[in-house]
Amino acid sequence: MIDAPTFDELIRRVRAGDPAAAAELVRTYEPAIRRAVRFRLADAHLGSVLESMDICQSVLASFFVRAASGQYELETPEQLMKLLGSMARNKLASEARRQFAKRRDARRVTAAGEEADLLAASGESPSSVVAARDLLQEVRRRLSPDERRLLEMRDQGLEWPGISAALGGSAEALRRRLARALDRVSRELGLDEPS
Repeated sequence: MIDAPTFDELIRRVRAGDPAAAAELVRTYEPAIRRAVRFRLADAHLGSVLESMDICQSVLASFFVRAASGQYELETPEQLMKLLGSMARNKLASEARRQFAKRRDARRVTAAGEEADLLAASGESPSSVVAARDLLQEVRRRLSPDERRLLEMRDQGLEWPGISAALGGSAEALRRRLARALDRVSRELGLDEPS
């Protein structure tokens, strides 16, 4: 795990959209997310139709969009791990409902298997860095000017009480407004659905 001062700096850099910070966060937390997902995939009998990496990427995409907006107030690595674990469980449960609601026949669908991991190099590819940057730009584009202003103020490191003092209104109302806007954009972009 990362110690507290380094963790605070990492989260600040992630909020600012720093690709190196995002890569560091992925390197540190992705293995734990994938382990938790793989355990639940076996338990839910979904291993033949889903890969742990699919859920993991969906979790991280949602996290980065919301973290960039300052939606999360994370003070410790344990809080982050708990948040990512909860997001993974929710996405996996959503995918399980989708699989069983449509009465899919999992016996006819096969996963690529462990050999698929040998096809691509490990680590973050240049295309994934570009895709993450493009995703964040698209999220910002879909926000209204007022919502973008809230996001920019959070990106500058302002806390909700400071933002409410500058814009008027309660800190909690402004936080909820941005959270609802990000939820809307996440739904529009399909980030709240597993890959």
